[in-house]
Amino acid sequence: MKLALVIPGGVDRTGDHRVIPALLALIERMARTHEVHVFALRQEPTAGRWELAGATIHNIGDGWTRLRAIAAIRAEHRRAPFDLVHAIFSGACSLIAVVAAKSLRLPSLVHIAGGELVALREIAYGGRQNWKGRLQEACVLRGANAITAASAPIIDSLQALGLNARRVPLGVDLHRWPPLAPRERSAGPARLIHVASLNRVKDQPTLLRALVALLEAGLEFQMDIVGMDTLQGEMQQLARQLGLERCVSFLGFKTQRELRPLMESADLLVMSSLHEAGPLVLLEAAVAGVPAVGTAVGHFAEWSPSAALAVPVGDGDALANAIHRMLADEELRLGLARAAQRRAILEDADCTVQAFQALYPQYTPLVAR
Repeated sequence: MKLALVIPGGVDRTGDHRVIPALLALIERMARTHEVHVFALRQEPTAGRWELAGATIHNIGDGWTRLRAIAAIRAEHRRAPFDLVHAIFSGACSLIAVVAAKSLRLPSLVHIAGGELVALREIAYGGRQNWKGRLQEACVLRGANAITAASAPIIDSLQALGLNARRVPLGVDLHRWPPLAPRERSAGPARLIHVASLNRVKDQPTLLRALVALLEAGLEFQMDIVGMDTLQGEMQQLARQLGLERCVSFLGFKTQRELRPLMESADLLVMSSLHEAGPLVLLEAAVAGVPAVGTAVGHFAEWSPSAALAVPVGDGDALANAIHRMLADEELRLGLARAAQRRAILEDADCTVQAFQALYPQYTPLVAR
């Protein structure tokens, strides 16, 4: 098959920086058996083309991006026809995929992997903040031949809108991120890790308030915060104001190779997001043998209480209590780590590709035969 995959980005030429590991794993595996053309909307500001993970990357760039992306798909189709157009993330990606597919009389698939179905107006986030966004999502999702999503809460949101979808988590590449057995805590301060871009959706203020509560409870810990800063130092300033500078380190962006030893040294992953379709880092932590505490979104809501602990969104005290509970009960911590690892391994990157490939023949019957 010849596949058009529409994504926002995450496929840098280096294959290391500015990448989404789950996307690279998906592309690499798809390219083993299919001809894959990836249409990245804004990986770079100017249009470009390169090879990565066995696929051809078509970077669209800034300026009339949606129209030029549709034109690029159509142009490549004229060179040699596509069999299917697949969008990872809805919003602009799904709009491009569905419009291009319909204009070429091809099937289209849409995977919900972000905030397309939410309206967090207080932080100006989500695809349903106004009537135009809601109308666009409704038209696009009803125009797609199939919809998938990473976690059960997103499936539930789609069902509430009258849309049927299949659960397909974006899994971890176990070859590049191999499993490591859960480990007992070493002596000394607890090692905590938070992996996410510093932005409004990840809600680091709730995380920092939880850490203050832990300090006041007498817990000794060191928190490593890993991720690109999109808030121009705002969280670092808040950490100083809260008296956390001695126990919180902001490490910035790390490649997967740089992140792995940090993850292996952690006793607990802590997430504080207002919304998640995943997150992938929960799966990565689980594969690396690290249990997790987080707000009740995405996989955290699915896995709690058997493979993670989840607390209400925005509740710093509840997050602190869950962290304290996990660190005070080694049997609980290791039990959750083992259960999480089993789940993550069963839903790895190979499983993701198999799930998508099982869908394709249903909408491309001539190719399937």
